Amino acid sequence: MTFQSLTNESVDEVVQRATHILADLKDRLPNWGKLYRDLHRHPELSMQEHRTAGIVAQHLRESGYEVTEGIGKTGVVGLLRNGAGPVVMLRGDMDALPIKEQNDVDYASEVFETTTDGSKVPVMHACGHDIHVACLIATADLLANESEAWRGTAFICAQPAEESGQGSEAMLKDGLFKRFPRPDLCLGQHILPLAAGMVGHNAGVIMSASINVDVRLFGNGGHGSAPQVAIDPVIMASSLIMKLQTIRSRELAGDIPAVITIGFVNAGLKHNVIPDEAHIGINIRTQSTNVQEQIINAICRMAEAEAQAFRAPRIPEITTSAAFPLTSNTEPIDQRIRSVHTGLLGAEQVIELPTLMYSEDFSRYGLPGRHHYGGEPVPYCIWVFGGHSQERYNTAPGNTLMAKMPYLPSNHQSNFAPDPEPTLRVGVYALTSSALAFLPAAGFVDKTA
Repeated sequence: MTFQSLTNESVDEVVQRATHILADLKDRLPNWGKLYRDLHRHPELSMQEHRTAGIVAQHLRESGYEVTEGIGKTGVVGLLRNGAGPVVMLRGDMDALPIKEQNDVDYASEVFETTTDGSKVPVMHACGHDIHVACLIATADLLANESEAWRGTAFICAQPAEESGQGSEAMLKDGLFKRFPRPDLCLGQHILPLAAGMVGHNAGVIMSASINVDVRLFGNGGHGSAPQVAIDPVIMASSLIMKLQTIRSRELAGDIPAVITIGFVNAGLKHNVIPDEAHIGINIRTQSTNVQEQIINAICRMAEAEAQAFRAPRIPEITTSAAFPLTSNTEPIDQRIRSVHTGLLGAEQVIELPTLMYSEDFSRYGLPGRHHYGGEPVPYCIWVFGGHSQERYNTAPGNTLMAKMPYLPSNHQSNFAPDPEPTLRVGVYALTSSALAFLPAAGFVDKTA
């Protein structure tokens, strides 16, 4: 299947079909709003999304999809084969975060779950994956109910563990594109603090690469009254943390995008005991693998120098994890979807995004390899959509998303709460119309095959 064979239908024709399929959306939004609130009230941590996966599977079966559960542990695949034509994968992520919700809504989460290290933590859908799942189910239902309006195969992928970077990799290693029809393209979307009704596009690099670095610094513990006979890893860690900030300011050119975040510092258990070690958790975001490597090398160099300066008994242990690749959209796919969104929502509702410092594991679906799939990369496209009321978005200072973001509840914050119905509306509009941009009309003839 060539890319040209997916796009012979005009944008206007796609918009017309989408408008027809979405005509009764207003009447159906209350039910999907109820579904969203239920998902929000019952969040689940990465690789623990059993309840959410069961809900997805049930809805897909009721809509007539062939359903397979347990892909990559908790992932769900639904296939709706609707005649000869392209295979279009629509992906939604399911997991939540270890954050205590601070929203005054009657469906706020009060859930606590156990992490892999045995800790009991509060859990919240602070990144909008509950909205993603609700939009995915709604779109799957619409495509099933209006199957006479398109042909091909709708490939629904409910993915676990996006937050930990494990999910897409786990599903691919479990044969996602070997056990099921290999998609002609993969489509996804993510909520951001835009106004509900808005979508954002970038035809190139839309999200940055990310990787976690863990540094364990070792000292010699002792009594707090006699620090001179100990080697204090807390002071060592404090000194290192301050120096790490100079990597961004003194080792990289000013026009190179990079973020270095210290996410946590763990050391000691008692006020008057100097501990034996300190653990620093670092997150790096870049738009270049070379820059990422440069920063990691600098962290190693500085950590080893601090250990030597403080007479540490051993060199630091430095490990990396949760690597997210760069997310770079396939340009012709994004351009077509952007045109469809513009025709459906209006030009004023479709904005151009800069490359975001957020990261996603969605791009792994476009990375072939021994553990993923053979042959050429599968093209992909991801866009963003809004969740705040128009009034709230307009009153925030600034003229762009990036300027307004400090004044709006945003992803991974405890007060992030999309406005349900308007957010669902734009999410379903965006995902359904994007699928139809590549699932041709039933009477379509592929003249290039």
